[in-house]
Amino acid sequence: MGRFFHRFRDAQRPFCTAIVAAAGSSTRMGEGVNKLLEPLDGIPVLARTLQALQRAQRVDAIIIAAREADILPFSELCRTYEIFKCAKVIRGGETREHSVLLAALEADGKTELLAVQDGARPLVTPELIDGVVEKAARCDAAAPAIPVKDTVKTIRDGQVVETLDRSTLMAVQTPQVFEANLLKAALQSALESGAALTDDCSAVERLGKAVYLIEGDEENLKITMPLDFIVAQAILDAREGRI
Repeated sequence: MGRFFHRFRDAQRPFCTAIVAAAGSSTRMGEGVNKLLEPLDGIPVLARTLQALQRAQRVDAIIIAAREADILPFSELCRTYEIFKCAKVIRGGETREHSVLLAALEADGKTELLAVQDGARPLVTPELIDGVVEKAARCDAAAPAIPVKDTVKTIRDGQVVETLDRSTLMAVQTPQVFEANLLKAALQSALESGAALTDDCSAVERLGKAVYLIEGDEENLKITMPLDFIVAQAILDAREGRI
């Protein structure tokens, strides 16, 4: 089925492999809770993320980086929800950047672009994914971002040190998409130097490479806390016209 699906891809565009970062421990959700397998409107969080990647026209293959205990459940989830693009579910590393690098090294040799997607962003749309991939195809590194709404302050020892100019701040989302060799080199460099990264763009920025932003989606939230499930459900209800 997967080979049949890929037969009709546009040969004129770069081959893109999506890496799904799904090896986290979900510690902020409570003991014993795997947020990626928790249902959101009846469908597991990770399945919703994968469905968006499956429908994205510019994504050709998917590799999931998972904890060892989740490899089988995630593989079964792909079969259940017909995620035909999923090529592999691999064991992730000790950190996010290590997990992404391990998955990147497993990508098909014809991969030109790597799209790194948080497994816990189930409301991402195929249109947003395609938009970021298209931008990265032109400039090698791209990500979606939205303006910061709250006032952001730098603090030290509980005291405000500086109030940042909100007009210059953006909250970056995923997918973050990069030329394949650029991302692998950036992650390898970061790991070797022990750099603390908050996202994959940071690894590329360390090499002095520019990352270009496109307009993100306010609904593309990351499930981190229990409250996020309530917000995500409300967004789905609105999308379906239930509220």
